[in-house]
Amino acid sequence: MGEVFAGRYELVDPIGRGGVGEVWRVWDRERRCYAAAKVLKQSHAHALLLRFVREQALRIDHPHVLAPVSWAATDDRVLFTMELVRGGSVAHLIGDYGPLPAGFACVLLDQLLTALAAVHAEGVVHRDIKPANLLLEATGTGRPHLRLSDFGCAMRKGEPRLTETNYVMGTPGYFAPEQMAGEEPDFPADLFAAGLVALYLLTGRKPDAEALVPLFRRDGRPPPPQEVPAPLWDVVARLLAPDPVDRFRTAAGAREALAAAAALLPAPDDGERIEVFDQIGPLPPGFGPRGPEKAPQRPVPPPLPTTPPMPVRSAAVPPVAPRRGPAPPSRRTAAVMLLVALVCLLAGAWALSVT
Repeated sequence: MGEVFAGRYELVDPIGRGGVGEVWRVWDRERRCYAAAKVLKQSHAHALLLRFVREQALRIDHPHVLAPVSWAATDDRVLFTMELVRGGSVAHLIGDYGPLPAGFACVLLDQLLTALAAVHAEGVVHRDIKPANLLLEATGTGRPHLRLSDFGCAMRKGEPRLTETNYVMGTPGYFAPEQMAGEEPDFPADLFAAGLVALYLLTGRKPDAEALVPLFRRDGRPPPPQEVPAPLWDVVARLLAPDPVDRFRTAAGAREALAAAAALLPAPDDGERIEVFDQIGPLPPGFGPRGPEKAPQRPVPPPLPTTPPMPVRSAAVPPVAPRRGPAPPSRRTAAVMLLVALVCLLAGAWALSVT
């Protein structure tokens, strides 16, 4: 049995580590299922705790969004859970395969833009779009399924910031130019980061936003990298425009342009098949598909053989005859006794007459 958090979540095994906490596989006793749980120590700065609570408060029900499901807290730690996604992240996928085929990259980019459309519809700016936050279901060689996760930096438009005005939230290397300038977070910043992710998918190299921005400002639109087909570059370059006004206005608009570009790509090669396999190890001992397993009962050893007690032999005792009263006299004896009594009576009567 593992440690039980807040009386509900049984910690099974660690499956990841983030900048401010750990990710565990847990057994949710109430929902009767395994989940992923992010655990944060309350010894971290109070601002991190506020972001932690803000993330768990987000509720977006969408197949390409991985929002928190539940949360709990103890004296020294905070935990919130989400669905367990087993295929690793886009960063893992690039690490395994390098640059992805254009058709496969288009599917992932389309799913990311679908997720952003749902998030932006709720008035939320994610602010931390990067490959490590794009998780994948373990679909094998089938169609990939991307989930946008980690809303620790997200905020609703119009909400007060949790940091100083000039403090930039997010991951270095995926900031939009306006983020670097300290402007208020807005949806186009997420679209710029999506363009950087698209470059990463197609080239296999982490893009350098600080180097790209001068190229765009000098050339208007630099030539595409060798790995990026021209139709796709038209979409990616518009996502990467340094001025937010020149980018797509919405994620839905970017999806429409991506679909038109993908239609111009050559048919995928069967040899370019990508497999998204299970990145999470098997359950440790003591846990099964239906949760914690009961400890096996120790077999009860058979009782030791015992020597049967020796029979006690007693000396033979002759049977005791039951006590009986005097045997009734026979008829002959009774007649004799009556005759004697009569003689005695007559003798007594004679003696009285003589005297």
